[in-house]
Amino acid sequence: MKGLPILSVLILGLCLRCQAADVTLPQSTTSPGGRKLVWADEFDKAGLPDTAKWTYQTGGNGWGNNEKQFYTSQRPENARIENGKLIIEARKEAYQGNNYTSARLLTRGKQTWTYGRIDVRAKLPKGVGTWPAIWMLGTNLTRVGWPLGGEIDIMEHVGFDEGVVHGTIHSEAYNHIKKTEKGGSVIITDVTTAFHTYAIDWTADQIDFYVDEKKYYSVQKATLGSSEAQWPFDQPFYLLLNVAVGGNWGGQKGIDESIWPQRMEVDYVRVYQ
Repeated sequence: MKGLPILSVLILGLCLRCQAADVTLPQSTTSPGGRKLVWADEFDKAGLPDTAKWTYQTGGNGWGNNEKQFYTSQRPENARIENGKLIIEARKEAYQGNNYTSARLLTRGKQTWTYGRIDVRAKLPKGVGTWPAIWMLGTNLTRVGWPLGGEIDIMEHVGFDEGVVHGTIHSEAYNHIKKTEKGGSVIITDVTTAFHTYAIDWTADQIDFYVDEKKYYSVQKATLGSSEAQWPFDQPFYLLLNVAVGGNWGGQKGIDESIWPQRMEVDYVRVYQ
């Protein structure tokens, strides 16, 4: 999921679909590989998201990707914690010149990681026009721009193609603008009705993509190349969570005006190293 207002058109990702595999995925919440839990949010305190862990990226008018929402800040209608879950809710309402509102939470300026296992357990919104994402950007993005700064899409899902979950990386050499992005996808039939754990296992040499401990895609530094343009994934990255409305990818089949509000519910975020 792409977008920084200052980078406009450049920051956008509409990761193209790769071939999906129909698999049965077991659930697991065990500590992966015996690693140490170094950061987490269990969303166990009702109210607004913890400002020690999360900040907001705000704005609207397309985000360079023709999205229809305005991302708000500290507005419980769009981002709140209830019943032990983080709720990111997209709503149909006029706001700041846009017809929808939503929220984009990120750990930029709060916490970054270089390598590790990132687990996010979530239930996704349903309906044509929804575009939730769990993703990461390199901290040098504001200095070098996108895609040289790198992007890791842990999970993307578009409502018109329900059940197909995507994991993708973008770099200067491999990105959707050049149609060279590297990604895979997997089918999960109950993605909008049940919680699943979306994860990456990120090392100096490769990034593996998982749903519920089932690896469905992997990229290797040795295969893609080790230059900054090929492999920018050896620097700190921060995490983003958001629900977009419409856009160049999410809105390819239009927007169902009857489905709103729609929410992504996040049970926890856990980072192991």
